[in-house]
Amino acid sequence: MKRVVSVSIGSSKRDHQAIVRLGGEEFSVERVGTDGDIGKAIDLIRDLDGKVAAFGMGGIDLYLVGGNRRYILREAKKIARAAQKTPIVDGSGLKNTLERRTIQYLAEHERGFFSSTKVLLTCAVDRFGMAEALQETGAEVLYGDFMFILGIPFPLYSLQALGLAARIAAPLIVQLPFRMLYPIGQKQEEQPNKAKFAKYYEWADVIAGDFHLIRKYMPDNLQGKRIITNTVIEEDIHFLRERGISTLVTTTPNIDGRSFGTNVMEALLVALLERPVADITPADYLQLLDKVGFVPRIEHLEASESVL
Repeated sequence: MKRVVSVSIGSSKRDHQAIVRLGGEEFSVERVGTDGDIGKAIDLIRDLDGKVAAFGMGGIDLYLVGGNRRYILREAKKIARAAQKTPIVDGSGLKNTLERRTIQYLAEHERGFFSSTKVLLTCAVDRFGMAEALQETGAEVLYGDFMFILGIPFPLYSLQALGLAARIAAPLIVQLPFRMLYPIGQKQEEQPNKAKFAKYYEWADVIAGDFHLIRKYMPDNLQGKRIITNTVIEEDIHFLRERGISTLVTTTPNIDGRSFGTNVMEALLVALLERPVADITPADYLQLLDKVGFVPRIEHLEASESVL
């Protein structure tokens, strides 16, 4: 049995282990959080390097993408370099394929999901495939990168504006300590700042993006809103149901009652392909996604029924 380990700088309270059967093979899949300790994440990867089939790098992205440019996060690069023998991925390969396909799937199979719809995407440089796919649906999209990453009330309403802003700000942002940009460790468990950007949540019909960023400023009442996100556990679903969310969509499937992060699922696919990450193309991922039959998890929280 192949072993896939996601080493995350997020909270260890979200750790999980599961046995997954994929493409005719069995995999042991683990998520190990280091509670915001980047040094501990590096040590763990070094200790397991060469002993597991693939690593996922959780809680942090290696790249931010704006327009046609990629910007490397300084601290993420340190973590990735710890793996010398075992391939390591941050989920960006699936964010550009699986997440793009999720939006297309919803547009095709969930009638009216994006019709005359307002979408708040918390951070587009983190999920550029999703951002482009949302734009293609014809929905009105607000890109909240400055709000959710820097805390600045500066909404963007086009990918062109985002690309221009990224060229100016991203080279400086990627040099900052990651804890200044994103909730890690215990910060993921703090109460949301409910008032700061409440009007943008109220404006939106659909709220999309990283779950911890969505939660960061979430008001108490979001009756009838729909969420498109990634990693959720049962506690998160309860949190969303309490706030009146009508529909939860996760871009990764339900495994043992939770949706793993894109870094975990990409690591699974890399372990299945058994090829160097640099040699794997978006077309390879799409072909494999078709083969294994990944579809979005769609859960109607008001009705307490789920479709996998």
